[in-house]
Amino acid sequence: MNDTPSAGSEVVEQVSALVEDVFGRLKPVLAGAEGLLAASADATAEDLTRLRPQVFEVLGGLVVGAGFISAPNALADQEFGFEWWTETGDAEPAQLVISLDPDSENFLDYTRQSWFTVPRDTGRRHINGPYVDYLCTDEYTLTFTVPVQRDGAFAGVVGADIYVREVERLLAPKLRTLGGRAALVNAQGRVIVSNNARQATGSLVREVDVPVWWSAGAEPVTTETGTRLRRCGDSPIALVRSER
Repeated sequence: MNDTPSAGSEVVEQVSALVEDVFGRLKPVLAGAEGLLAASADATAEDLTRLRPQVFEVLGGLVVGAGFISAPNALADQEFGFEWWTETGDAEPAQLVISLDPDSENFLDYTRQSWFTVPRDTGRRHINGPYVDYLCTDEYTLTFTVPVQRDGAFAGVVGADIYVREVERLLAPKLRTLGGRAALVNAQGRVIVSNNARQATGSLVREVDVPVWWSAGAEPVTTETGTRLRRCGDSPIALVRSER
């Protein structure tokens, strides 16, 4: 394992920059959504179309999906609101249409999804994944979400999707230079990308209890077995390294 003081720093910095870039691109959508809701207590689903220019600006590069999802009853004309668009390459963005009727067999209760519930319950931005996005692409995905407020109350989230394979394309070369085993994991210890076949995307790191480390403050640490954990900036992503 590379044990120089700067070992892993480039990976940590690159992950932090990637995360901040995605959240930064969501700021105009967040401002647009909060402005729209603040302007009228009777905002409707049709009014959400005014967010499309900002959403379309987010799409491209790493971001393959983006939009606004309302909290229940935040809109005047329907209980749920879902304005989400996906990147289609050279063609125009495509709108993702889902059933918002609770009585429908195909109803998607997004209020139970962690990309929605965590920002709602914590008031903080969140990264969900890696998970297989069966709704859109059937690919391993990371979803970035930020809570939307109206009059100090939770009114929904704005968010963006990126493919894990694109994260891997960017980060795998630096991970390989670290030697040993190195993986980027979420706060539950689930692997996002790694430099070895034994730690596949979606698998759990088992040589160390990542959730316990995270709940204890996520300070850089080396365990008795030599496993090193280091948080990537302010993101809910950590670099885990070991010689085994």
